[in-house]
Amino acid sequence: MAMLWKFMRVAKYSKTALSPKVKVRGIPTHSRHSSSKSVPSDFAASAPCSNTVELLGKSYPQDDYSNVTEKILSKVGKNLHNRKHHPLWLIKEQVKDHFYKHYLGRRGTPLFSVYDGLSPVVTVQQNFDSLLIPQNHASRRKEDNYYLNRDHMLRAHTSAHQWDLIHSGLDAFLAVGDVYRRDTIDNTHYPVFHQMEGVRLFSCHELFSSIKDGEGLQLFEQGHRTAHKQECHTMEAVRLVEFNLKQVLTKLMTHIFGDGLQVRWVDCYFPFTHPSFEMEINFQGEWMEVLGCGVMEQQLVNSAGAQDKIGWAFGLGLERLAMILYDIPDIRLFWSEDERFLKQFIGPHIWQKIKFQPLSRYPPLINDISFWLPSETYSQNDFYDLVRTIGGDLIEKVVLLDEFAHPKTKKVSHCYRIIYRHPERTLTQDEVHHIHQAIEESAVRELGVEGRF
Repeated sequence: MAMLWKFMRVAKYSKTALSPKVKVRGIPTHSRHSSSKSVPSDFAASAPCSNTVELLGKSYPQDDYSNVTEKILSKVGKNLHNRKHHPLWLIKEQVKDHFYKHYLGRRGTPLFSVYDGLSPVVTVQQNFDSLLIPQNHASRRKEDNYYLNRDHMLRAHTSAHQWDLIHSGLDAFLAVGDVYRRDTIDNTHYPVFHQMEGVRLFSCHELFSSIKDGEGLQLFEQGHRTAHKQECHTMEAVRLVEFNLKQVLTKLMTHIFGDGLQVRWVDCYFPFTHPSFEMEINFQGEWMEVLGCGVMEQQLVNSAGAQDKIGWAFGLGLERLAMILYDIPDIRLFWSEDERFLKQFIGPHIWQKIKFQPLSRYPPLINDISFWLPSETYSQNDFYDLVRTIGGDLIEKVVLLDEFAHPKTKKVSHCYRIIYRHPERTLTQDEVHHIHQAIEESAVRELGVEGRF
């Protein structure tokens, strides 16, 4: 489960089985220290040829589902969350430090292991089936995901590793990595962002050992699913897991943002937790959603081989936390190589208070584009992806200004406003004109639209 994705989907377990021996990339399952085995960026990807995509040292045959672009492939292997002194690295290290210090095992070693070098290339089974998402669900659409082919994709969330890590024998872990989602274009959305997944499983003894007369309590029963619990869980078990989860996350947010932080919980729905919640914090007078969490679906836990345990999971977006904590206004800045940005986050320790000092605010250049939609299926995300592929990080925002249906022909027209702004220098109208013209030509050629320009 993860933050900043609104992955609210109906869930049903697919019986597709994984190998009983799952090789987990990263740290050994017995270790309690962080894995930081990053893929070198100069080895991350080569441009796709007509038949295959070469990525992370492997070759993937293309088919009718392949839609990953060269622009997106160039981001794979950058691993900003493992780049020392990068703001995303700082947030990751702060969360790690908190969990290492406050949650210890019986031998005094950290309870949670951390995996931050897992491959972003996953199977469709890992990304969807293992998380109980049915074959025909809308969340699998090409319009929303980056597919290498029908069987492999760039992970849409770090939850894609939940099943494998539980199946390998882990019962407390954090998984961190870059995730890929086709989405709208504005200052808070980017097709590549970073998430942290947290999972904790409890045996009957672990959950009830501190409860008076807890020896008579049970994790499971044959009951009915309600808004408050799953059919197989006892209410006592759910309440304790839920209390532990909210306590853990409230302490984490307070540790990051300081004492006096206001927290509130909002009921919601996620496919592989029930009940589910979103945490919102009050930061500078505004309520902001920072993570999603809940009691894990027991069917998922059982299928991964932990039938005698119950647990929780949470997911948070590193960019969201960093933008709030450091007052970073534009998500594109995380990909900046400008020393004026990067040097601001170099300090003697990870907990140093930092407030981002904006670079010079360069003026925007605004161009509109209008076209008639093709009679076939049209997806706005296809257009957004095309704009990003051509314009890259020069595109600050794309807004659908107008939608018009011709009264006689019934043809539908869209008008989009594209805002161009370079985060590090002033753009000229001439260079923007060439980019905008390339977008117009590509929209006609690739999407089948009829230009009104």
